[in-house]
Amino acid sequence: MVQVSPRRRLPFFSAFIAVACLFMVGPAAAQPAGQSFQDYLRLVAARARSEGVSERTIASVLSPLTPNPRVVELDGGQPSRQTAPPPLAPYLARHVDATRIARGRDRYVQVAGMLGPIEQRYGVPGKVLLAIWGHETNYGSFMGDFDLARSLATLAWEGRRRALFEGELIALLKMVDQGVPQSRLKGSWAGAFGNPQFLPSVYLRLAADGDGDGDTDIWNSYADTLASIANYFRQAGWRPGQPWGVLATVPSGFAMSRYDAKLSAPSCDRVHERHSQWKPVSQWRALGVNPQAPIGDDVMASLFQPDGPGTRAWLLTGNYRVILQYNCSNYYAMSVGLLADEIAR
Repeated sequence: MVQVSPRRRLPFFSAFIAVACLFMVGPAAAQPAGQSFQDYLRLVAARARSEGVSERTIASVLSPLTPNPRVVELDGGQPSRQTAPPPLAPYLARHVDATRIARGRDRYVQVAGMLGPIEQRYGVPGKVLLAIWGHETNYGSFMGDFDLARSLATLAWEGRRRALFEGELIALLKMVDQGVPQSRLKGSWAGAFGNPQFLPSVYLRLAADGDGDGDTDIWNSYADTLASIANYFRQAGWRPGQPWGVLATVPSGFAMSRYDAKLSAPSCDRVHERHSQWKPVSQWRALGVNPQAPIGDDVMASLFQPDGPGTRAWLLTGNYRVILQYNCSNYYAMSVGLLADEIAR
């Protein structure tokens, strides 16, 4: 992460008056090419006002903003979709490593007292919550130091994904209106923040007060962090009592192509196209595919052998797809599932 240089802030009253005058325009509309950053912020302010954001928040958050060239550079440097995905095994070796496992086990012991009530309330295993936390911010060791409002405003103004980032900027303004201190609003260049790296819209919808102190603090409170991730997973459809997946043996010469998925996924299409048809585990057993960990015969599962014949394979359940909703990548979801299992081993 690159440190954002400090910005001079106007005294609040002056900023409020300046922005209140500056942003007295009509509803937000499509943005013309070459529009200035300040002209764009006028439209953001109008939209925010129409959605109930206070003038005080609009002024205090939007007034000091300037574009961040580093954010534009990072956004433009994102990798394009590859024709063939790279092997999974090297990625897993890097991301489910001894250090991350050891830190996860230490943190697991540290938060054990709060995990029981969270698991009971949300139905999501603590080991999965720890694995998400570990992958997102290395258990809170680095949550990003970009000014979130500046990053989101820059990405929205740039225009490549304006609908997404403008919506998140409005959500950020609503967070401030609800009492979230602006001093907390630091995070990744792409607008995610806190221990679980939520976007503002996700925070508004799903962040949970796990310790009951009235402050939903996913930056500093472990209980709030874990409860918020658990709430996300529950809302995404986590099935209590089912594993995310299990390692499986596949007989030699097994014709994977016979079981290619026939369905078209509405999202994450390239991720899901690598999975097989869904069958009860009992049917996979009958075909010679044997799970290497406990899983019910009636559980629906998809066979996944990402690195080809003779390499490791897994039977994945619906809970794996819940992990994919957190980050739509087989590399991410597999590493979360395997890290969770190692943490609890």
